[in-house]
Amino acid sequence: MSVITIQCRLVASEDTRRHLWQLMAEKNTPLINELLEQVRMHPDMEEWLKKGKLPNGVIKPLCDSLSTQERFVNQPKRFYKSAIEVVEYIYKSWLALQKERQQKIDKKEHWLNMLKSDVELEQESTFSLKIIRAKAIKILPHYIAKVEEIHKQNITNGNVNKRKKSKNNNYILFDILFKAYDQAKNPLNQCAIAYLLKNNCQVSEEEEDPNRYALRRSKKVREIERLKEQLQSRIPSGRDLTGQEWLQSLLVATNNVPESENQVKIWQKHLLQNPSPIPFPVQFTSNEDLIWSRNEKGRICVSFSGKEFNNHTFEIYCDNKQIYWFQRFLEDQTIKRNNKDQHSSSLFTLRSGRLAWQDNKGNGLPWKIHRLTLYCSVDTRLWTIEGTQEFRQEKVDEITQKLANMEKKELANMEKKENLNQHQQIYIKRLNSTLTKINTAYPRPNQNLYEGKTSILIGVSLGLEKPATIAIVDCSTNKVLAYRSVKQLLGDNYKLLNRQRQQQQRNSHERHKAQKSNTQIKLSELELGKHIDNLLAQAIITLAKNYQAGSIVLPTMKNVRESIQSEIEARAVKRCPNYKEGQQQYAKQYRQSIHRWSYNRLIECIQSQAAKANISIEQGPQPIRDSPQEKARDLAIAAYHFRQNKS
Repeated sequence: MSVITIQCRLVASEDTRRHLWQLMAEKNTPLINELLEQVRMHPDMEEWLKKGKLPNGVIKPLCDSLSTQERFVNQPKRFYKSAIEVVEYIYKSWLALQKERQQKIDKKEHWLNMLKSDVELEQESTFSLKIIRAKAIKILPHYIAKVEEIHKQNITNGNVNKRKKSKNNNYILFDILFKAYDQAKNPLNQCAIAYLLKNNCQVSEEEEDPNRYALRRSKKVREIERLKEQLQSRIPSGRDLTGQEWLQSLLVATNNVPESENQVKIWQKHLLQNPSPIPFPVQFTSNEDLIWSRNEKGRICVSFSGKEFNNHTFEIYCDNKQIYWFQRFLEDQTIKRNNKDQHSSSLFTLRSGRLAWQDNKGNGLPWKIHRLTLYCSVDTRLWTIEGTQEFRQEKVDEITQKLANMEKKELANMEKKENLNQHQQIYIKRLNSTLTKINTAYPRPNQNLYEGKTSILIGVSLGLEKPATIAIVDCSTNKVLAYRSVKQLLGDNYKLLNRQRQQQQRNSHERHKAQKSNTQIKLSELELGKHIDNLLAQAIITLAKNYQAGSIVLPTMKNVRESIQSEIEARAVKRCPNYKEGQQQYAKQYRQSIHRWSYNRLIECIQSQAAKANISIEQGPQPIRDSPQEKARDLAIAAYHFRQNKS
């Protein structure tokens, strides 16, 4: 991952800020709200939900019809395009998430139906546990042979080196046994397979611990319940800048009797949510939509393409660590401007931008209170000659493939005695122009690119009591070169964790007191947390360089959060069975007793630092069981074998 995001504050005259606020809050955000509502009411929504996908080209016709209405007219073209992109992104993400949740529910329910205690297996098969174990011992070699056959086939196809005895075979064995369980017709065979799956594809001679089995089952039940609750989450809605929707919810809740407990929760959720005072951001997917310059004071400024912004310029205010990026943006654009038809914007260091308002407390006019921020995505490879060459080759290959596809279309049209339409001809002309100009390089410094060993990976596991654990693994031999805990990664800075924990406990107590007295209080450990995350990320990057790691493997957040939350709730059920309030209280106390960690922020820090060092990032599902060290090790090995099989 070589793309990172930087940000700066934009400063401009009051007239400019007011003009922009009115466009974004009074025109663009209401347009997005209306588009979200029209998509929600679309007659094909049920079909999209089943497929988990929003078809391309659905939003643009809706936007085109709305753009002629009085309340949405006179916006820059880029604002209309941004509205389409924002709505598409929201609905595509939401539909994909809903589909994924449903698939997870189906898989977990299937596993839960199969997960039976030893006593239940005896009852279902009408045989003793001894016979079930004997049957499991008898059938296991047959399925292991199937795994070996697949392994040999991979070696023959060149997917796996002979010396790399795949630990991933265990996952293949699980899949084979699951399919065999569904196909088994004999109750004894089915129970024997269920016994193997329950015991990690092995035959255990130990007696089953009923408490451990109950905890395992209750955890899975709670996971399913939570996913079903998430599946019922409300459909995407817009931003209520005026607070009218909140007032309407209050009116409904005041004048009506709830029909169910679920309706109470929905009303409560709406009433507890503070209406967002910030309009939707504006996306700039073209790097030439942002125009860079210097003013008479020598400060870098930015303006936006379009006649609506001809007289509106914004000064850049940012950290000294990021100012060199904005200097590069100005240099790239100046060189292209002064050498017309020689350079391509495809090699601009800036890839895209996003204009947004940041919420700020205070009284007065909104464009005076809130801060205007510009977020810029940059490709770190384009900082150096070597990285630019790598990016250029990727771009050339991409354009060549597109031109080949267009040639196929042209031949197909010729057979039908048809010509390419005007848009297709312009598209081909633009691709050829880019292919010509992309060979003219921008001045860049030299810097040797980092080259790690592809077989050495660093796995990062995230957890409850140990927020981050590292395993450096030589995946060609499945040998662990080193483990590192948070304490080892931070070294002398480990004491900062205790300080953060004390802050969390103190702030939690102050928030509780403020809640009881019905007053508002704003407390945060954000800055200290960011600092610790940066220290951890730097330590991981240093380790990667020292061991010449080819990549860093991070867990996908959806699995981590689900696993952590389910583990807490399962512990609570075990501690306080049949006592819901006690379970909630225990879960709350348990969360307070461990480090509360922003895992997303830590992952973003690692990704950002890795991009600067040119170390690739891979992601995969984190194992649920085992120790933090084993989770980190298995995460790295699984990612390596996935990469090998994919190639």
